[in-house]
Amino acid sequence: MRSTTEVLESLETSVERYLAELRKLDMDSLHRKQSEEEWSIGQMYVHLIQSALFLQLHNIEQCLSSEDSTLNSGEEKTELGRQVFELGQFPPVPVKVPASPQYTPQPPESKDSLIDGLHMVVERMRSTESLLNQASVNNKVRHPRLGALNAQEWFLLIEMHYRHHFLQLDRLISNLEMYTREGDGMYL
Repeated sequence: MRSTTEVLESLETSVERYLAELRKLDMDSLHRKQSEEEWSIGQMYVHLIQSALFLQLHNIEQCLSSEDSTLNSGEEKTELGRQVFELGQFPPVPVKVPASPQYTPQPPESKDSLIDGLHMVVERMRSTESLLNQASVNNKVRHPRLGALNAQEWFLLIEMHYRHHFLQLDRLISNLEMYTREGDGMYL
């Protein structure tokens, strides 16, 4: 497994790319959806920010707290979890989750909220990275598909998640560019 310092540097590079792409887009582009089943670019950004701040970093904090009753010290990763961590990345395929109020992100309120959110993720990752060497590898919180993960694995997962969504970002931007070239208001 890569060092937490390398993971943090890679995440910072990923966030720089997300910010660069974000600066090129207007709010209409951030809200445009190819279909009702598809997320907009803005919703994808909201998903990345919220999953890091409210799920993944929260689970790291739980792993750092040895008193937490939700820790799963005896559990292991699933087969998919083992594969993901052996490869150091998610398989390059879209993950389909049924739309639901709990999972489907809301459209962003503004570009500034996305920029602030991405910066907040980086800041929290920086402050968390220095604490990871104190975390027991036996303190684990269960991921729904990957199984029980410790603090270092949740930290790495954030960076892998950001890299994984580049596939979606590239596809959504490509679709947006086709739409813009057509200029007739119809999705291709």
